[in-house]
Amino acid sequence: MRKALVVGIDHYDHIGGLNGAVNDARGVRDVLERNADGSVNFTTPQLLAATGPDTAVSRRQLKDAVLELFAGDSEIALFYFSGHGYMEDTGGGYLCASDCETGDDGLSLADVMSAANHSRAQNKVVILDSCHSGVSGSSTLDRSVSLVSDGMTILTASTAEQYAMETGGSGVFTNLLIDALDGAAANLLGAVTPGSVYAHIDQSLGPWAQRPVFKTNVKKFISLRSAKAAVELTHLQQLAVLFPTPTTQFELDPSYEPQRAGNEGNSVPPPDPIHTAQFAILQRHQSVGLVRPVGASGPHMWHAAMESKACELTALGQHYWRLAHERLL
Repeated sequence: MRKALVVGIDHYDHIGGLNGAVNDARGVRDVLERNADGSVNFTTPQLLAATGPDTAVSRRQLKDAVLELFAGDSEIALFYFSGHGYMEDTGGGYLCASDCETGDDGLSLADVMSAANHSRAQNKVVILDSCHSGVSGSSTLDRSVSLVSDGMTILTASTAEQYAMETGGSGVFTNLLIDALDGAAANLLGAVTPGSVYAHIDQSLGPWAQRPVFKTNVKKFISLRSAKAAVELTHLQQLAVLFPTPTTQFELDPSYEPQRAGNEGNSVPPPDPIHTAQFAILQRHQSVGLVRPVGASGPHMWHAAMESKACELTALGQHYWRLAHERLL
């Protein structure tokens, strides 16, 4: 079972409200609920959305929901929060619920991390789009000491000292998070992992002062969502068939190219159906950086085929060749 608790708080009774936290939470809920092919991903993620006084989320409600999320032995327990965050001078961080008055009366990050660290869930993922959220997982006595248990991953919008920025009524961090989950951070098979999400957000922020924080203690990354695969699995597995070794050069000739200009001489062999089927796979591999032509006058596989040149695996192609060769795909 894959469980998710998604929280967005715009309404606050005593401190300044927000405008985009609920929309951000709904966007995260929607992208997590199903994979790109329509199959169920996280089973009906629980959404707490404080849009006004009638839907306010109290500290008690927030804490109870967090404890319920991390109870049991699910495959993944994922917690996402968008709203105000607060940090004391002593280093303690808090997530502000709707009834907060001073900030330090919110749900402490220490309580969140304690619930997650003691959870029997195989994988615990905490994603926070709130100010000072980067303090999560750090000791309150010494912030340089990380307290992240086995199977835990933390991804936050900013460091302990920074504010989480908004633009256009939405969090900069969450916009990139949704983009990553929607496929921008997917590998060739469509898997979106916490590591690839962080890499996408980190690279996309560029010169922004806000820096995401990533902490993890896992032996293997899980997939948070399956996006559309860039290459069919069976085509990736063909790498070890088309290329006997990772350094093999696959020899081409015009029989691999199905397109003709119409002015070829009799010396040019006609398209061969078996060859053109293989060539279509090789062209797809080139489009995603797995294969490149060798010795051709142009950059395209068409040049390599019509000039009877070859193609070879790139470094990334050799990586996937090894996975296919070792039956890890």
